[in-house]
Amino acid sequence: MKRLALGLPALLLPLFAMAGPVDINSADAATLARELNGVGDSRARAIVDYREKNGRFAAPEDLMKVSGIGQQVFNLNRENIRVGGESRPAARPSP
Repeated sequence: MKRLALGLPALLLPLFAMAGPVDINSADAATLARELNGVGDSRARAIVDYREKNGRFAAPEDLMKVSGIGQQVFNLNRENIRVGGESRPAARPSP
């Protein structure tokens, strides 16, 4: 049983590693919910609604302007968030 408990996280790790990258300016709600950690159907729909009402996100950090998306959710997804042709992940905020 102890081996199973130790090995289970290793088996699940690839599932988390497969998330993203996702372009928050073009992805539909289903894709956002599937690819972003901590984002379910409701938050994904809020992202799409915000984008439709306010236009494109200029920077990955703008995702936190969406109700229900805070620093924690952003931090979980920082490496996988893209805005259009951006090829690098979001910058880490200065301490």
